[in-house]
Amino acid sequence: MNIDELTVNTVRVLSAEAIQKANSGHPGTPLGAAPAAYALWSKILKHNPSNPKWFDRDRFVLSAGHASMLLYSLIHLFGYGITIEDIKNFRQWESLTPGHPEYGVTPGVEISTGPLGQGVANGVGMAIAEAYLAKKFNKADMNIVDHYTYVLAGDGCMMEGISSEAASLAGTLGLSKLIVIYDCNNISIEGNTEIAFRENVGDRFKAYDWNVIQVEDGTNMDAIVAAINKAKSQNERPTLIISKTVIGFGASKQGTAGVHGSPLGDEGIKELKKNLGWDYEEDFYVPEEVKEHMLKLKSELKQNEDKWNELRKKYAESYPELSKEFDEWMSGRIAIDLDKVEELWNVEKPMATRDASGNVINALAKVVPNLIGGSADLAPSNKTYMKGKGDFSKEDRTGANLHFGVREHAMAAIANGIAVHGGLKVFVSTFFVFSDYMKGAMRMSALMHLPVVYVLTHDSIGVGEDGPTHEPIEHLAGLRSIPDLTVFRPSDAIETAAAWKYALTESDGPTVLVLTRQKLPLYKETPKDLKRGAYILKDSNKNKPDMLLMASGSEVELIYKAKDELLKDGIDARVISVSSFELFDAQDEEYKEKVMPKEVRARFAVEAASSFGWHKYVGLDGKVLSIDHFGASAPAEILFEKFGFTLKNVVDICKSIVKNK
Repeated sequence: MNIDELTVNTVRVLSAEAIQKANSGHPGTPLGAAPAAYALWSKILKHNPSNPKWFDRDRFVLSAGHASMLLYSLIHLFGYGITIEDIKNFRQWESLTPGHPEYGVTPGVEISTGPLGQGVANGVGMAIAEAYLAKKFNKADMNIVDHYTYVLAGDGCMMEGISSEAASLAGTLGLSKLIVIYDCNNISIEGNTEIAFRENVGDRFKAYDWNVIQVEDGTNMDAIVAAINKAKSQNERPTLIISKTVIGFGASKQGTAGVHGSPLGDEGIKELKKNLGWDYEEDFYVPEEVKEHMLKLKSELKQNEDKWNELRKKYAESYPELSKEFDEWMSGRIAIDLDKVEELWNVEKPMATRDASGNVINALAKVVPNLIGGSADLAPSNKTYMKGKGDFSKEDRTGANLHFGVREHAMAAIANGIAVHGGLKVFVSTFFVFSDYMKGAMRMSALMHLPVVYVLTHDSIGVGEDGPTHEPIEHLAGLRSIPDLTVFRPSDAIETAAAWKYALTESDGPTVLVLTRQKLPLYKETPKDLKRGAYILKDSNKNKPDMLLMASGSEVELIYKAKDELLKDGIDARVISVSSFELFDAQDEEYKEKVMPKEVRARFAVEAASSFGWHKYVGLDGKVLSIDHFGASAPAEILFEKFGFTLKNVVDICKSIVKNK
């Protein structure tokens, strides 16, 4: 047994033992895909275990995230700082080796994966970022951005629609530095994939305009390396390497669903070791020759970054201005004070907040050079097109406008890949109602604290004639329920600009901007800062207001006008714009009490969406005017009237609250 085979078996045994100790996990793919993964990491992948965050490293994404022990075993052996104790603590409390790979937890994990197929789309995003940055910063004599993105995916990933969406776009864009290794073992949890999945995946990817390379024996490391080198020998299209493997290789249940997601058992571990020719009795044992081999590899891999650092110095000397800009882009910070960008704040007339956002995006594009983004085939409606910035395509890598096509789920996961890659500020957009299609990837944005900006327009029954299929009702409550996702529903153009400012300069995670199609007024009281989430837009003349009026977005206009009407009847109300639940909830009690004093129990909230979530603000004595049913097809003004969103109805409800308090 040569050193490569011994190392592969070390990966297999460590993975199986960790899963057995945890009594939880998926041994099938780690046992079957170990040769391909090790061959990639040891003979192809450009990385430096001593510095997992080195910028110009190749990216490796384990889309089949349930095979996490495969990745952790590699990370441990290559010297990324994961100890054998961490391996033993697989899937345990506060472990560095959680059940599925988590970005920011484990060194060497490029992105959180587990929901199948998303890793394929993440890889597309990383490849887009690499291609864009390479075109921006590389010179004929110096390529400081020059790396590949590798994805290891399984049968489940190939079944998920998100991978199809992403692969179709990748082929259209000709992302030749994206290489997906498809670990094809034809087994899923329920049994042989023939029960639900009989298509020719290779032909499908050829139709997407991918290179497709077959490796009939996925245990043949030379064949895997040859396939990867063949993929790298061209620059026209992405590559799918179909690596045929046996799930659970070496286990007594190899080739069956029984080895997919269950520990092998003590006897099963013994049989595995016997079948692999593993002669070491000690558990979690790494042979000395493997340790020596890996130390040598680690030393050699460090030279990748050493060479790049030398190149980077020469680049700084030869291209000082570009070098400075490169550092600024990679810092993740914005170099300019957005409060001083007059174009963001000079608003002279009422407008829809989608239009206001469009103006903001184009103003930002002039001062934030690394802003990139696009829409799911809705840019004219979402107002997200950046004028004069070009279109990113196979033919032109300089364009900052991304055209995702009608592929919402992939779009959001691709944005995650762009964000986690580094160097770019990314936004994506669609109609608010279609955030349902993106939910899985938006949740991953929040889980990883990635600064993706989601521009979601057509935010209510204001959509009008398109009817209930396109009128979001429950969506605000749904997105507000996601931890670490900041949702803004701006009430005017200034709030819209302030929400964008927060997203780009203050947020430590993803931000959602929920925007109107219909025009909204301007309020002279609107601040340029929304970091507290809610604020007093128009106050009462009393120390203790007679009642609190609160709303978000387009419905702020109703409570703003209602205040004056209520004064005619001696009711002096406070008007509160609640632009972000999350930010307001995060404030200290002093600020919350200042805005919504507990002693004022007469409270009224208005929002043209589900009432879910507002009751924590209005309390038992208050009321919410909302829509807890689906919408209808009619002109917007008719819908608002029929569903009670009129000034008269708001005033009448407020009077009843005060009367009955």
